[in-house]
Amino acid sequence: MRSPITTHILDTALGRPAAGVPVRLDRLDTECHTLAAARTDSDGRVVDLLDPGSLTPGTYRMYFDTAAYWDELGAEGFYPYVEIVFAVKSTDEHYHVPLLLNPYGYSTYRGS
Repeated sequence: MRSPITTHILDTALGRPAAGVPVRLDRLDTECHTLAAARTDSDGRVVDLLDPGSLTPGTYRMYFDTAAYWDELGAEGFYPYVEIVFAVKSTDEHYHVPLLLNPYGYSTYRGS
């Protein structure tokens, strides 16, 4: 069984997965609680942020350290980090949060 929250980053400028991007998952209540941290694998994915069955309803934030990624490539990016905040209402669902990234822009959507 997989983590209830996963991500996948594609570098749209290079046309390939963004490997080695530091990713952090936080839960936002009255305070911020870091739940997990990882780096994307060679396919640009993080699939093991949370243990199956550990998800609770609430507001979550994925933090992507894009500056570290651009530095590793020897490139310059405009956004030093990307934060995606999303709501979890049902713990029976899978939440896949993809990030399409390039040095001067990004987009996201709820994946499957």
